[in-house]
Amino acid sequence: MLQRRLCLATWNAAIHFSLRYRADLCDFGPLLLERGRAHRAVNIGACNLNPACHHHREILMQAKPTAFTSSALLPRVPLIPEHIVRRHNVHFEIDTRFRRAARLLQYLWLTDHGIPTGIHIQGTGEDAVTMDIGSCLSAEAAEAGKNFLSPAIHGLVRHELIMREEGAMIDEDRLFRNALSSMPLVFNLFGPMVIDLRLATAVFRALLPDFVNTVESIRFEHSPGRHQDRFLADGTAFDLAMAVITPDGEEATIFVEVKYSEDMTGPAARFRPRYDEASRQVGLFKDPDSQLLRSLALEQLWREGMLSQLAVDHGITPRALFITIAPRLNRRVNAACRVYRNELIESDQRQNNRVGFQSFELETVIRELAKTGASEIAGKLWARYCDFERVYRLALNEFPDTARLNTGIANQVTNVSARRPASKTTGPSPNATK
Repeated sequence: MLQRRLCLATWNAAIHFSLRYRADLCDFGPLLLERGRAHRAVNIGACNLNPACHHHREILMQAKPTAFTSSALLPRVPLIPEHIVRRHNVHFEIDTRFRRAARLLQYLWLTDHGIPTGIHIQGTGEDAVTMDIGSCLSAEAAEAGKNFLSPAIHGLVRHELIMREEGAMIDEDRLFRNALSSMPLVFNLFGPMVIDLRLATAVFRALLPDFVNTVESIRFEHSPGRHQDRFLADGTAFDLAMAVITPDGEEATIFVEVKYSEDMTGPAARFRPRYDEASRQVGLFKDPDSQLLRSLALEQLWREGMLSQLAVDHGITPRALFITIAPRLNRRVNAACRVYRNELIESDQRQNNRVGFQSFELETVIRELAKTGASEIAGKLWARYCDFERVYRLALNEFPDTARLNTGIANQVTNVSARRPASKTTGPSPNATK
């Protein structure tokens, strides 16, 4: 009976979602129906094809990285045929379209740099299945810090692990071995900015000119009140927190959540009664009791939004802004951010000093890095995380009859993208938090 009630509640939430957010339903609506299926076993297909085939090696060599400055703006992530991901040992049955392409891109990056790949273990005990997986590093490569874009970033990671906050939950296996994980992305993207705060200042002054004058410090895996009852009484934490000085000379904090290949299907935090209390307390949401906020797709954003506001309310920081960073082509993450934004009270209708919310494309942050003069690290970030045109060309080159079409089609894609309106961040102005 309990299971029936849960299913009915989820179904009702999905109907409510579809009526309110039709524009996002095609990208995101099914996630509300997947709560019961989010943790099913992964079915990994073994690769029975010969990766040393001359034809396939030739295709791989042709799919060279795309130049950062000339990369086409694809309208959507390429749909990679199953036989291609099987051949390269990156086939996961439950991967979304974006994650499949991103996993293949990570394999190409590892191959480019001669980094040996490792194994994936599914299950435990006698039921455990061990398989080669092209998006994971070997144990030796992981230990040597090859999941990071430079030795300096690897050194920073080691420092942060030793000096992590009490209770900080960092999955070191994912951090060092999983090339697809957003955890190494956090350090690869922000590591150079921690090492040189002038980079961080230049990037975020450009992205948030009304909120940032200087970046003073950056803390990884940060919580303003881990397991404290006056906050959320749990371990909710941000990927990082940036202490900044605003153009008005006021201290403030930017709380950051970074996504890469996530599909926003959990796993969700164990529900606590404190969540309901805090949702009504913080004064951020149109309907603090909304079931959408508690759905698999939004519950992490909901918790982090509440935590950022509680940090202001309890005097941890005078002002704050909550932002997300995710790839432009990860439609599920971007749709979740749009829906979360629509659950917030409009800036001109809410109380003073409420925390604002904005979402940024990963590509935008990388471009701002390049503009600061850090073009080398920007190019490395682009090649590893955003070069989906390369994946597109790899898939297209698989078929001999398409070889002559390749350049022409790519140019058409670029021209169509160029005619589209420039992408904008979502959310109220940071000034609304003042």
